[in-house]
Amino acid sequence: MTTDSTDGGTRRGDGAPGETGAMPPSYPPRATPRGRGRRTAPIGDAPTARRGGWFRETLTVLVSALVLSVLIKTFLAQAFYIPSGSMEDTLELGDRVMVNKLAPGPFELDRGDIVVFVDPNDWLGELPPDTRPAWQRTATELLTWIGLLPQDAGHHLIKRIIGVGGDTVECCDAEGRLMVNGEPIDEPYLKDGTVPSEQEFAVTVPEDHVWLMGDNRSNSADSRAHLGDPGGGAVPVKNIVGRAFVLLWPADRITLLDNPEETFTDVPEPAP
Repeated sequence: MTTDSTDGGTRRGDGAPGETGAMPPSYPPRATPRGRGRRTAPIGDAPTARRGGWFRETLTVLVSALVLSVLIKTFLAQAFYIPSGSMEDTLELGDRVMVNKLAPGPFELDRGDIVVFVDPNDWLGELPPDTRPAWQRTATELLTWIGLLPQDAGHHLIKRIIGVGGDTVECCDAEGRLMVNGEPIDEPYLKDGTVPSEQEFAVTVPEDHVWLMGDNRSNSADSRAHLGDPGGGAVPVKNIVGRAFVLLWPADRITLLDNPEETFTDVPEPAP
């Protein structure tokens, strides 16, 4: 230990000048007492924040799902309810089908496709009044609009395309088969016990129209029943909602609704 005569203080011989009486810092530094200098949330805030976060996340998921459902139903696909037996045995009363709304559009319509279309010329006649309570009608319409319920009959029908624009469709050849552009076709999708048509006809389908018939020909008020309508019974393509591509209910009958391409393979293209 040495004495500093200048300020009368004492310092260690190996200390830095001017650090009179200073002690070296301790190492490691002493820990701050727990909780000191730190803001603590009041009791109960954390669970509340967690509940608020869970609510926001759930709401976001629900809104996103609803928006996605509406977009899919509007632009891509929609479920429809089968209201009659005109398409038996392919489709039965009460079945639900999924319809591809990109056909017509990016995808073309072909002979043999099953399509849902908007009633073109009062085919359905006057619809019976809806006797359900107002709240039930409103709830059904909302859920249908969202896409959570299938579209009911309303002003929609479902049939199979037999002829497209320019085709000549007629009944029948000597064996009772329909002919398309002079070529007889064998129709494996017809309901057992029915004939291709009991009514004779011969039509040329206008451009941008299709000729539609039910698979249960004896119980289908299709294009044949509207020969006196504008277009001679043919339906404008603009009235087509989409092509049915899968039977999705009841569960034990889920199946793809394939186009019977072999039926129309030999049909020539219409003459220009």
